[in-house]
Amino acid sequence: MRPFAGAVDADLHPRVPGLDALRPHLEPFWADSIAQRGLEGFETQSYPPGAPRSMRADWHPGDLPAMQRWLDETGAAIGVLNPLYGVQLIFNADMNRAFTAALNDWVAAEYLAVEPRLRASIVLPNEPDHAVAEIERLAPDRRFVQAMRLVMGELPHGRRTHWPVYAALEKHGLPLCLHAGSMHRHPPTSLGWVSWYMEDVAAQQQAFQSALASLITEGVFVQFPTLRVVLAESGVSWLPAFLWRLTKTWKGVRFEIPWQAEPPTETVRRHVKLTAQPYDVPDAESARWLAHLGRDDMLLWASDWPHWNYEGGPAIPPGVDPEKFLRGNAAALYRLAERVSA
Repeated sequence: MRPFAGAVDADLHPRVPGLDALRPHLEPFWADSIAQRGLEGFETQSYPPGAPRSMRADWHPGDLPAMQRWLDETGAAIGVLNPLYGVQLIFNADMNRAFTAALNDWVAAEYLAVEPRLRASIVLPNEPDHAVAEIERLAPDRRFVQAMRLVMGELPHGRRTHWPVYAALEKHGLPLCLHAGSMHRHPPTSLGWVSWYMEDVAAQQQAFQSALASLITEGVFVQFPTLRVVLAESGVSWLPAFLWRLTKTWKGVRFEIPWQAEPPTETVRRHVKLTAQPYDVPDAESARWLAHLGRDDMLLWASDWPHWNYEGGPAIPPGVDPEKFLRGNAAALYRLAERVSA
């Protein structure tokens, strides 16, 4: 049985086996630096071998054959790769650029070139000029359907430092995916560093709220009216209450940001999508939550493969249109009819 035949899985994570895998895609200077800097064996990914519980046992080892089995079992027609390999942690801007480009090239060679059902995010280097160059380099490859950054960075996402990146994305019709995760430049909470993994996971919600507020108040969606943003692994239950509070505050101090002429709720409904893994709304409250959201095209089906977040198969939330949720919303966002396999 293929329970999600024709669906688009908006959040799959390829497993990089190690830095040696990136070596063939690095310029000689940076390839040599792996040995010179003693980086062999250094791993920065979300399911390292020493933490097996971060990957579901039935999806082990998280490589391409295992991912292909997942696509076969679900019947998904398209899967979007969001590589989480920690290249954002590199402080040296030139090294960050080189290793990020190598990661993107590795994904293209090892996944996109082998499996025609896959598409991918362009992982962006940290520096805006490097990010623009990477978008220009890879956007012509139609297998790349969006660009990706971690939600916790160095500067709020709305700041004008990032605007050249958004201009490049708008130029090429690519959405920006903000994925749960951190560059670890700052504590994950406004109170400082946390003690437990549970706190870190819960703090991701705060980061997505701050990112959304920054994009709106800084005027990003006014300056770039066709830009779309995907919040990946943000959870969804927080959004209506946050939008109510943000809109209420806007009504009182809207003179401060005169470019935001409409309520923030309306801006978010038009510009923002969320992956529905985790879908943290109780079934009994799902219909009311969707009513608060006010649109039926904001949710994207996603599995978060191969992370350990649930058992069994991903579910269709009560009250959503299955066709839009499983395929239509993502197909329109990513322009899949145009972005055929290269």
